[in-house]
Amino acid sequence: MYVQATSFPQGIMDAFNKLKNLLPDADNRIYYGVSYPVNGMIVYKAATEELPGEEAQQYGCELFIARAGNYIAELLHDWMQDETAIGKTFQLLLAQPGIDPKGACIEKYIGKDVLCMVRLADLKD
Repeated sequence: MYVQATSFPQGIMDAFNKLKNLLPDADNRIYYGVSYPVNGMIVYKAATEELPGEEAQQYGCELFIARAGNYIAELLHDWMQDETAIGKTFQLLLAQPGIDPKGACIEKYIGKDVLCMVRLADLKD
């Protein structure tokens, strides 16, 4: 489930804060960032996994389901020391051959670290 940022990148922190303020167990969640282009603009979603029981509906959130498949990834340690590192890492990942042109950039926040992931295109038979 997610809260969409009103702007990118300026609205990212507000989206995460809004999402966390909805959740009584916010400190015990794993958080994700999902971004992709739409009409020349970047859409950003601050997200967490939905717990059983139609939680997204309860909190007025929508759902986003990441596509299964193979991803290329890079783990950034203590990313807040250089907040520009996430964008730079995604630029490098997106420049790799074989990425899914319809895929999203996905961040998985793990303590002080973040795993940056980009889906690879499905292999043709």
